[in-house]
Amino acid sequence: MSKTTQAPKALRGVGNFIDDRFHLAKTGEKNLRKVFPNHWSFMLGEIALYSFIILLVTGVFLTLWFKPSMLEVVYDGSYERLQGVPMSEAYASTLFIDFDVRGGFLVRQIHHWAALIFLAAIVVHMLRVFFTGAFRKPREINWLIGIAIFALSIIEGLFGYSLPDDLPSGMGVRILQGVILALPLVGTYVSMFLFGGEFPGEDIITRLYMLHVLAIPAVLLALIVAHFMILWHQKHTQYPGIGRTEKTVVGTPMFPAFAVKAGGFFFFTFAVIAGLSAFVQINPIHLFGPFTPTSITSGLQPDWYMGFLEGSLRIFPNTFDFSVFGYAVPIAVLVPGLGVMGMLFVLPGAWPFVEQWITGDKRVHNVADRPRNAPVRTGLGVAGMTAYGVLWLAGSNDILSETFSIDLYLTTYIFRVLVFVGPVVAFIVTKRICLGLQRRDRDTLEHGYESGTIRQLPSGEFIEVHKRNSEETTEVLESKPLIGSTALADDADVDDKGVENPESRKGMGKLRRALAHWYTKDNVSIDGVEAHSGHHLHHSAPEGEKESAH
Repeated sequence: MSKTTQAPKALRGVGNFIDDRFHLAKTGEKNLRKVFPNHWSFMLGEIALYSFIILLVTGVFLTLWFKPSMLEVVYDGSYERLQGVPMSEAYASTLFIDFDVRGGFLVRQIHHWAALIFLAAIVVHMLRVFFTGAFRKPREINWLIGIAIFALSIIEGLFGYSLPDDLPSGMGVRILQGVILALPLVGTYVSMFLFGGEFPGEDIITRLYMLHVLAIPAVLLALIVAHFMILWHQKHTQYPGIGRTEKTVVGTPMFPAFAVKAGGFFFFTFAVIAGLSAFVQINPIHLFGPFTPTSITSGLQPDWYMGFLEGSLRIFPNTFDFSVFGYAVPIAVLVPGLGVMGMLFVLPGAWPFVEQWITGDKRVHNVADRPRNAPVRTGLGVAGMTAYGVLWLAGSNDILSETFSIDLYLTTYIFRVLVFVGPVVAFIVTKRICLGLQRRDRDTLEHGYESGTIRQLPSGEFIEVHKRNSEETTEVLESKPLIGSTALADDADVDDKGVENPESRKGMGKLRRALAHWYTKDNVSIDGVEAHSGHHLHHSAPEGEKESAH
């Protein structure tokens, strides 16, 4: 005979006290039973969240000893190689954290590694959302919030990297000032205001510190909370499979299974970051010394997320610079410094609305696409990744030149060509691969999978027996959306009585039709294809022999 267990009297009293005032029992029960789909790619966003938590905790620890001041002092700490060297209080306090605070260097390493993994997780998470179409209605707002989180995280990382006031971070701030100066008319004023005078001034570290530890984290925290609240309300997307529809979610309940799994994954993420911090040194500021405007070094690279900006500045030609009424417009800095950065955020942010306009697809999407079923979108995504990768590699053209004994200017010219040719080639190759996978999927759906069994027909022909696909495989293959035809775009141009919209005959309407045709024309349709039933051997066998040999 089973015995019902109750919570301790003290806990029941607290629970009743809270529920009598806020009526949270039913709400809590409903939310604890909320279902989350099971797939490893959904954990990418959680890695970003856990890294952000680690950043907050370690950041609080570092603020206890860091002094955000550019006041010059003479170092007399434990690191003998820099004793007697003039430096800012910011740099001296960072050395104090590294060499005099117990566990300080490890915590600073954890903070830096968590920042790198935080941004990497955001990027990979956004790529997963993009390639699976999880940004479509009704999740456009959440996609834009994700773009804002990504942009602020890059700025936050840049400011944090600059705080120690060592030589590499000072050079990064110098590049930032150069980009600010490239702003027409207002560049010099903005620079003087930000730095409190001529570069480097005496205020920049203090101002970056306030932005880094207070303003930007507060905005990031608010955006992350909003991101998860919207996710909670709209439900998670899921991949196609048995029982998974636009209105039905298949997965693990929030409590206890998902909560336990998420808690364990947090500690796993922390363990990986702590392990990297303990055994892989990063940003050893004590080896470079303090920043001075007259010092320079070679072979240094920014953190990975700023590599594309470094590369765009290095390879953009200066032949387009011009002056207007005596005011210089340095295109060679303005376009790669601000234009490329803007494209990184604006183009992905606009894509959900562009794709919806092209396809005319305004349906609610809770089931994610397989990337192969949207070849143009997937091709454009890979093209963007290729352009980013080329710029990222271009940021280390001096190291590549020295390592492979190639002329430095030659590497610059090669990257100038690759940044245009590479994305085009990547788009074409990716699209062809996706279409090939679509054809294979259609063949698998229609004819089943190869069993490896060879059988001889009465005619003497040898064939390989194809077996029926599993229900899960059939469900996935049949989930291919209607985007394979132009029906969506064409239907959007007529009303319910079949009368054509006059706007479709104008310039924008014609452009939309052309883009819709380009977006969907090559997709492989599965309309009319019946799933393999297991009652025949192979499509190449004569019809009568199929039935007689099963």
